[in-house]
Amino acid sequence: MRNISVDPLPVSSIRSIEQSGLRSGLPLMAHAGHAVADFVIKVIRPHDQILVLAGPGNNGGDALVAASELKKRGLAVDVWMPVTTNLPADADQALKSWMKVGAEVHDVLPHLKPALVIDGLFGIGLNRPLGSPWQEAIDQVNVWNAPVLAIDIPSGLEADTGKHLGRPIRATWTMSFIAPTQALFSPTGKSLSGEVTVERLGLEQHAKDLDLTI
Repeated sequence: MRNISVDPLPVSSIRSIEQSGLRSGLPLMAHAGHAVADFVIKVIRPHDQILVLAGPGNNGGDALVAASELKKRGLAVDVWMPVTTNLPADADQALKSWMKVGAEVHDVLPHLKPALVIDGLFGIGLNRPLGSPWQEAIDQVNVWNAPVLAIDIPSGLEADTGKHLGRPIRATWTMSFIAPTQALFSPTGKSLSGEVTVERLGLEQHAKDLDLTI
């Protein structure tokens, strides 16, 4: 099932809308992380183990906000995040919030297959081939064949073209923010993204002000 009811936008347009919202003071990372957590609650059982893969950018920050929210709700959450320095400001704050709930980050994947994986490795900004340790983590998740919720786009896809930048993660669901990317309409995107939902994060008016539609 593919639930995409709006047209895709290029990354440059999505970024323009995002920047407009940030300039107005909207807490976009908090909104995104809470949307991810709300989705996860609907598709797991109370005692399921959740594994969050957090990358070194704002996609990882979104995932960390979701992890904190899920942990606050009493769910079992582990975070794999091998890079924790030189993060963007919002992502760094999301990491601090995760640590404040009494949690930690791991640089080794668990041995046991989790019930669900949140892919917060790389979002729409990925523009180079996946390197280590990201590719190895994706390969392991694909071997597990666990349900995966990808944030923005399955990690390993170039967002405007759908080109493989390594071996992408295979998602069961993809949650796009603001608007779907063009890659999700490509043959490779369709095969890897699973069921797609779009969360506009309250940015409809900002898009309109820029003569864009979301």
